[in-house]
Amino acid sequence: MAWTAGKVALPELAETADDLDLKARQLAEMIQASNHFIVFTGAGVSTSAGIPDFRGPEGAWTLLAQGRQRTTAATSSLQAIPTPTHMALVELQNRGMLKYLVSQNCDGLHRRSGILPDKISELHGNNTREICKDCGKEYIRDFRAVADDTKSVHDHRTSRTCTLCSGPLHDTIINFTEQLPVRETKLAFDHAKKADLCLVLGSSLTVTPANEIPETVGKRHRKGARLVICNLQETPLDVMAELRVHAKTDDLMVGVMRELGVEIPRFVLTRRLAVTVEGGGGGRGARGKVTVAGVEVDGTPVSFLRSVRVVNNRRVLKAEPFAFDLRGGVAEGDKVELELEFMGHYGEPNLEIAHAVGEGEMGETVVYVLVYNPFNGEWKTERV
Repeated sequence: MAWTAGKVALPELAETADDLDLKARQLAEMIQASNHFIVFTGAGVSTSAGIPDFRGPEGAWTLLAQGRQRTTAATSSLQAIPTPTHMALVELQNRGMLKYLVSQNCDGLHRRSGILPDKISELHGNNTREICKDCGKEYIRDFRAVADDTKSVHDHRTSRTCTLCSGPLHDTIINFTEQLPVRETKLAFDHAKKADLCLVLGSSLTVTPANEIPETVGKRHRKGARLVICNLQETPLDVMAELRVHAKTDDLMVGVMRELGVEIPRFVLTRRLAVTVEGGGGGRGARGKVTVAGVEVDGTPVSFLRSVRVVNNRRVLKAEPFAFDLRGGVAEGDKVELELEFMGHYGEPNLEIAHAVGEGEMGETVVYVLVYNPFNGEWKTERV
């Protein structure tokens, strides 16, 4: 908690290069031998992306305790590039080696990097995720979906409403003294009880009750469960760790992936676009309709479009829902050309998609996977 941070941060320790290589090899062997491998992450996994931690020498709470201001600007979490640690975890997930991820971070980088919605518990929330407490519908935004600063810290209403039931939407940020989300916490503990290996990355393990999750694994060491902790500073659970690594998380994970013989993928921004076309019938005065929306892999709505235009149509829609009436209707075999403008946190250029209405697709939703490479500025699209 913020008020527990001292004016003098705990010293940061570092392994020698040889010791780090040895521990990376040992951890790789543990991962290969595990049946249910989980990871618990803290702010340390995002520091190399330009997002400050809390308890380090230049951490947010350390500076607050010292009465100092930050001298270098932090990177916006909306523009931050997921780190090698983030991407290593994505690859381990995709290969079936990582079974579950529990995170204390609110920056949204795990989800953006490619961790699947059903593979993660974001215990302290996500500053781009909001939820309707009336019906349970979730929404992912490409902007900070948090309550206004003028509200009480316990008033999480974002001023937006649910498209399903019109209930007020709430941000998912967990402030101090507030209870952790029930579903995410239960899943985290369920996986901790099954885990035979838990890797802690970049967490001080001082915030309760989140730190009880890796502790659950550490307490089962007599039954063969293994706890591994990678953090530059000491933690209260170090005595439970079978392997303790004093290193930056990127340095450890690069070594682990090398030992596993697995390449860490480079980050690409993946978006999913749902397009639905309704014909509107034939004849004079017919009107078709095309609806465009962002979606997650599990169907959760995602807001990443700034505007949508149908080519050869004067209208440009700059707010959701993106739904156009088309004069003359639409028939199978026709093409609807769309121009998409994005929020652009990674400098994404506009993208045009020529949507061909296939046989039997009228009224059905077709999904496009849009992949943007922020390092070369190029889009790739695939219709699925």
